[in-house]
Amino acid sequence: MGSKFKGYKEQHPVAGPKLRREGDPVRPADVPARIDQLPATASIQIRAMANCWASAPHSCTLGQPRPNAGPHGQSEVSIVSSPQHETRARPPVSENPSEALRPEGHTPEPSLETVGSFATCSHNGLVAATYLGKKGRRVCVLERRHILGGAAVTEEIIPGFKFSRASYVLGLLRPRVYHDLDLKRHGLKVYTRDPSSYTPLHENYWESGQGRSLTLGPHEDKNHQQIAQFSAKDAQVLPVLESLLYKFGEALAPLLDQAPPDANKFTSSLSGKFRQIPSVVPLVKAASTLGKDFPQFLELITAPTTKILDRWLESEPLKATLATDSVIGSMISPSTPGSGYVLLHHVMAQVAGVRGAWGYPEGGMGGVTQAMARAAREAGVHLYTNHPVKNILLGDNNEVKGVELEDGIQVHAKTVLSNATPCVTFLKLLPKDSLPSEFEAAVKSIDYTSPVCKINVALKSLPNFLADPGSNLTTVMPHHRCTIHLNCEKVELLEEAYSQAKLGLTPDNPMIEMTLPSSCDPTLAPPGCHVALFFTQYIPYTRADGRPWDDSSKTEYANKIFSIVEEYAPGFKESIVGYEVLPPPDLEKVFGLTGGNIFHGAMSLDQLFTSRPSALQSGPFTPIPGLFLCGSGAHPGGGVMGAPGRLAALSALSF
Repeated sequence: MGSKFKGYKEQHPVAGPKLRREGDPVRPADVPARIDQLPATASIQIRAMANCWASAPHSCTLGQPRPNAGPHGQSEVSIVSSPQHETRARPPVSENPSEALRPEGHTPEPSLETVGSFATCSHNGLVAATYLGKKGRRVCVLERRHILGGAAVTEEIIPGFKFSRASYVLGLLRPRVYHDLDLKRHGLKVYTRDPSSYTPLHENYWESGQGRSLTLGPHEDKNHQQIAQFSAKDAQVLPVLESLLYKFGEALAPLLDQAPPDANKFTSSLSGKFRQIPSVVPLVKAASTLGKDFPQFLELITAPTTKILDRWLESEPLKATLATDSVIGSMISPSTPGSGYVLLHHVMAQVAGVRGAWGYPEGGMGGVTQAMARAAREAGVHLYTNHPVKNILLGDNNEVKGVELEDGIQVHAKTVLSNATPCVTFLKLLPKDSLPSEFEAAVKSIDYTSPVCKINVALKSLPNFLADPGSNLTTVMPHHRCTIHLNCEKVELLEEAYSQAKLGLTPDNPMIEMTLPSSCDPTLAPPGCHVALFFTQYIPYTRADGRPWDDSSKTEYANKIFSIVEEYAPGFKESIVGYEVLPPPDLEKVFGLTGGNIFHGAMSLDQLFTSRPSALQSGPFTPIPGLFLCGSGAHPGGGVMGAPGRLAALSALSF
C-alpha cells in the first residue's frame, strides 16, 4: 500500500484510534457467528467483488435463530464473494448463534413456506439481499473481507482519519432503490456540493485577461460568469449542450431500472417471446422520448467525446474538465470512439433532486452501505464477514445446489446471486466445464483493463491553491468542496497521459481528480485536519520497466502526484500526515476487482445492455439455472447505483 508500514506511509504521527491493519484482531462487535449455525432454511449470497468504495467498520453478525428452523444449511439463494486475495484471518467465533448480536430492526418470522435466499455484501449485494428479505425470503450474506460494503466502504487506514477507500462520491444511486430501502430513515445523509467542480490552472497557463481557474456548479448565472473568463461563446452554448445531455439521460434512465431483453428467449416458444415484451417496452419509450434528437443521441454514444466537445465548445479548460467524465475509471481517452457514452453515464447523476450532481455521504461511502446493511437487517437478512466462498455447487443437471466456503462448510441453496465479477463467478467459482464453451470463451474475452490508482491522504491542513489563494489554511473555501481537476488545462494532456499508459509507462502528467470530503463532513478527520482522496489515471497494471507495484514504486508514484499538487498549492507536501496507494493490482487484491477495474468490466458499447456480461447471455441471467449476477458486471454496469442488485433480486424472485 505504498509504505514501509503496511496500511499507510506515516510522516507525521497524529493522535487517534489504533490503526486497524489487514490481519489485525477484530473487535468483538465485528465477530460474525459461525456459518454452520445457520437457521434452517437460510439462504446465502456471496460477495466476490465490488465496484464502489468505503464504509465505517460495522458489526456484521448472524441474528437470533428463528423458530421452526429446518435442517442446517438449507437455502434457496446464495451469493458469493471473491475467493482470492486479502482474506483476513478469521477471528474467534461464537459457538452458539444465540450469542450473536440480534439484527437491528428484527422483523416477524416469515411463513414456513418461505424459501431462503443468499445476498452479497457490496452495495449491490446488500440491495439484492434487502429486496429478497422484504419478500419473505431467508437471506444470508457472505462477505470475504472483515467489513461490509465491497468497494463502497469507509476505513480508518490512518489513526483518526476515515477514508472512502475506493469509491468516493455518490450520485448514481437509483431513486427507486433509495426509496424502496428507505435509506434516509436508515441513516443515509448526503452533503450536496455547491459549487461542484474546480479546475485551477497551473501558473504556466495563466494569461493576461483570462481566468486562473474554472469553477462550476448548479447555478447557471455563476457558470456563465466563470466560463466567460475563457470564452463568451462557450458561456452561451454550454447550457444548450447540458440540456441536450440531460434529455438523453432522462431517455436512458428507465433502461437502468429494467433488465435487458433476453435474446435467447426470442428464439424459444411463443409464450417465451410474449414474456419478453415487457423488457422491450422501455426501449420503445426511450426512442419516443428522444424523438427527433435520436440521431444526435446515437452519435454521442458512438463518437469520440472530443468530436462532440470540439463541435460545441472552444475553451480548452472547459473541454478538458468535461472530458474527464467521459474517461473516468476507463482505459480510454477522450478521442476513443464510444467515450461519449461514459460521459452520458456520469451525467445521469443526481443528488437531492439536482441533475448531474454528486455528493459526499456522511461518514464516507461506508455511510451508504451501512444504511443498506441496516435496511437488510430490518428485512431479516443475516450478514457475515470473513466468510470467503470457495466454490458454487452444482447438481446433476448443472443447476445450482449451493456454495462451499473456504473452510469446507457447504450451504445448500436453490439460487445463488453472485456479486463477484463475471471472471470470478464463471471462471473461478464454478466447476470446470460447467459452462457452454462459447459462453466461457466470451467471458474470457471481457475487457477488465483499469487505468486507476487511488491515493488516500491524511492532511493536517487544507491545500492553498495559487489560482484562488486563501488567507489561512483552516478556512474551507467553496472550491475545497468540489471535485478538483489537476493537469486539466487542455484535452491534449489527457491524451498524452493515456498514450503513455498504453505503453506501460506512468504518465508525466497523470489525470488527477482530488476531493476533500472533510470540507463538508467533519466526522472524517480530527479537528483542523482533512482527508484528501486522489483518483488518478492513467496507470498501467503491468509496467513496461518490469517493476512490480511494490512499496518502492508506489511511493515513487505518490511522490509524483504530491509534487504536481505542490505546484498548484505550495505547502501541500508539508501538510501530509500519511497516505496509502492503491494501483490496479492492489484494487484487485483488496476489493476483488478483476484487473482493478472499478466497473467489473469496461463500460464500452460492446459490453453494455444485452451484451453485459456477454452478447450470448445478458445479466442478471446466466447459463446456470439458479445462478444470477447481481454485481456491476451485469446490466446496467458500474457506479454506486444499486440497480444490478435490484434487478438480480427481482429475477431470482421469479425463478
